[in-house]
Amino acid sequence: MTLLAWAAAIAFAVLGAGAERLASVWPDEEASRRRPGPRTALLAAAAAIAGGAIAWRSSLPPWATGVHLLILALLVALTATDLEQRRLPHLLLDPLIVVAVLFVPFNPSVTPLDALIGGAAAVTFLGVLGLVIRGGVALGDLYRVAPLGLLLGWPAIFVAIFVAALLAAVTAIALLATRRVGMKSYIPFGPFLVAGAVITVLREPDLLGHLAAMAGSLIAR
Repeated sequence: MTLLAWAAAIAFAVLGAGAERLASVWPDEEASRRRPGPRTALLAAAAAIAGGAIAWRSSLPPWATGVHLLILALLVALTATDLEQRRLPHLLLDPLIVVAVLFVPFNPSVTPLDALIGGAAAVTFLGVLGLVIRGGVALGDLYRVAPLGLLLGWPAIFVAIFVAALLAAVTAIALLATRRVGMKSYIPFGPFLVAGAVITVLREPDLLGHLAAMAGSLIAR
């Protein structure tokens, strides 16, 4: 791994742990005052792996890699509040949407048309799914999947949603088998959406620089 990737991994480990701790004490009306535990370590480790892997994998221009990392930072913070409070504060959600929208015309790897189709298709799909499966998709998930659709574009966003659904199903089965939750327990889908998006970004060669590198070589010729 490069020095930048190590730096990103360390920074995101601190961010993951810090966001998880902050979500347990602020705001006051939502504060559980829960002590650090396995969730703190898990979110810190997951954030470190995601941040380090994106920085290491990316061959995008530095500013574009920075946008990906900024979006990831907001997603990590939202994941912490979702897990702790079952809520997505607009203080984090609104900047995520704004950054994703502003990035659309400048994203080196996803065309504006694909980005807009991805965002619209993702919101429509989850919206219909939420109507079919009552309680399966929260309104906040629609706000969160829209910027993910803009970032990943069409059809990569559906890969992310499929991976998220698979991870959610496996986790739910494991928690039920170990009696950590019951059949009526609420398991937030948002963190799995974030995981699915990160896995898709790292898995799809185009999203972190393949197209950008091709465009650069054509211009050089």
